Amino acid sequence: MFVVRFRLLIATLWVGSLWTVGYLVAPTLFATLPDRMLAGTIAGSLFRIEAWLAVVCGILLVMLFSYRTHDDSAPLRKTLLRLTLLMLACTVAGYFCIQPFMASLRETAALTGGVMADGAKTQFGILHGVASGIYLIQSLLGVGLILKLRSLR
Repeated sequence: MFVVRFRLLIATLWVGSLWTVGYLVAPTLFATLPDRMLAGTIAGSLFRIEAWLAVVCGILLVMLFSYRTHDDSAPLRKTLLRLTLLMLACTVAGYFCIQPFMASLRETAALTGGVMADGAKTQFGILHGVASGIYLIQSLLGVGLILKLRSLR
């Protein structure tokens, strides 16, 4: 029973932090801070912490899914493992693949008038849109993970 509850606790931490940072804190920063560059810098720092938390939680969950408990079946554990791996893939794609391009674009654009200059604005918008879409997919996969884990109670 400890393993089942610990899985749920880790998944809840992961998914809760995803939803909190992505859908509460980051939008609030942009809505309340007068300087969008400062809001973006703070949000970027929070997303970096979120990405590393996702990696840690994902690895812990993968390890915990290797333990068979009395009330879970192999097909359910495979589904939970797949959801976890898909969420980890979203983290890798969104933060560790796309975000470095966004950071590079921001650094380059800072020398030529900022990210919102005409040339950089389109590229940044596309990258931001793709990253946001991946984040949304990860968030929805997280809901599925929590609901499946709750069925083990």
